[in-house]
Amino acid sequence: MKDQQLTNAVVASCDNSSIEYGLIKNATVVVKDNTVAWCGSSADIPEQFHTLPERDLHGRLLTPSLIDCHTHIVHGGHRAPEFEQRLQGASYAEISAAGGGIVSTMSATRAASVDDLVESALPRVDALLAEGVSVIEIKSGYGLDIDTELNMLRAARKIGTIRPVIVKTSFLGAHAVPADYKDRADEYIDNVCIPALEAAHNESLVDAVDGFCESIAFDTSQITRVFEKAQFLGLPVKLHAEQLTLSEGAKLAATYNALSADHLEYLDESGVEAMAASGTVAVLLPGAFYTLRETQHPPLDLFRKHGVPIAIATDCNPGSSPLASLLLTMNMACTLFRLTPEEALCGVTRVAAQALGITDRGVIAEGKQADFALWNVSHPAELCYRIGFNSLLERIV
Repeated sequence: MKDQQLTNAVVASCDNSSIEYGLIKNATVVVKDNTVAWCGSSADIPEQFHTLPERDLHGRLLTPSLIDCHTHIVHGGHRAPEFEQRLQGASYAEISAAGGGIVSTMSATRAASVDDLVESALPRVDALLAEGVSVIEIKSGYGLDIDTELNMLRAARKIGTIRPVIVKTSFLGAHAVPADYKDRADEYIDNVCIPALEAAHNESLVDAVDGFCESIAFDTSQITRVFEKAQFLGLPVKLHAEQLTLSEGAKLAATYNALSADHLEYLDESGVEAMAASGTVAVLLPGAFYTLRETQHPPLDLFRKHGVPIAIATDCNPGSSPLASLLLTMNMACTLFRLTPEEALCGVTRVAAQALGITDRGVIAEGKQADFALWNVSHPAELCYRIGFNSLLERIV
C-alpha cells in the first residue's frame, strides 16, 4: 500500500479500549511502509503527516480485515446426503458410528491430488475473501494417512501463494479413527498421526497442532501424546473440545497453554477457569451448532465472568458446517449465542488473531499491518445485523 492518509472514516479499531468497538468518528489513518503510522481524530493528525496524499473514505466504516481462525476448507467431495439424514432425525454421532461423518470425507480426499484439493477449495476461499477476509486457518484431518495429511497441508500452503490471503495451517491428524484402525485408536496415533506430524513439520507445513477430543474421536490420554510431540517440535496447540460431551479437553488444552479451544458447548466452569488462567481463546462455531440443530449453548456468561477471550469462525467443512461466510457467522453468533455485535466483530479480528498466535494485525493501531476492510456502512453493528448481504466496498491493502 502506498504511503497515504485515509481520511473522513468511521474507524472501528477493535483495539480492546474502553470505547465500544474502539470507535473513532471523523477519523484518519496514516499509512507508511505498509504499517499504521497513526490513527485518531482527523483534527489531531500530527503535522509530520500533512504532506502525505489523502484519500477521502466519505464517512464509511473502516475495520481491520477479517480473520477466519477455524476452517476445514480443504477437502474432497461433499456430504449432502448426511444433511438429508439429519433432517430425517439421525444425529451427528449416529451418522459417524455408521461410517459417515469425518471418515466419509476421507476416501474422496485421499483420491484427490494436491491440485484437485486446491481447485475444489478455491471457490470457498474466494467467498471468504469477498467478505474482507485476509487470514484463513486451514486444517488437515480428512486424509487420516500420512500421504494425504501432507497433501492437504501442501494444498493449504499453495492457496496462500495464489490468492491474496495469509494461510495458517493446523495439523489435525487426530481428527477421527479411520476404518482400518477401528477400535485401535492408540495404534493409529503411534503409526499414523505422530509420524505424519513429524513429516509435516520436517516439510515446514505446520503452524499449529490440533485434535478432536470427544467420545466419537480421541480421549485426553491420546490427545496428550499428540500434544507432547507438538511441544517437542516447538509447535503451539489448539483443540476441538466439549462439542458433544464434557470431555475435559479444554482443561487439557489449557495445561499446554493452547492458543485456543474450539466449540465448547458442554464446557463447565472449571474448564473455563483453566482457559482463563492459560490465556486460551474460546473459539465459538455457530455454523456447526446451527447445522447440527444443537440445543446446548456454549457458556458465554462464564467466559465473560472469567475474562476468557472469545473468537468466532466459520468452521467451514463438508459435514457439520458447510458455511463459507464469516459475515453470516457473525450474525449467527449474535442471534444464536447472544454475543454482542462488538464481541462478534472483535471475534473475527483482534481475538481471532490471538487464536492463531498472530500479533501484527487484527486491530487498527500504530505499528500494526495496514490491511483494512472498507464497508459501505456507517456503524459496525450493521455487519452483524444484515443477513445474506455483503456490504464490503473493498479491502485496502
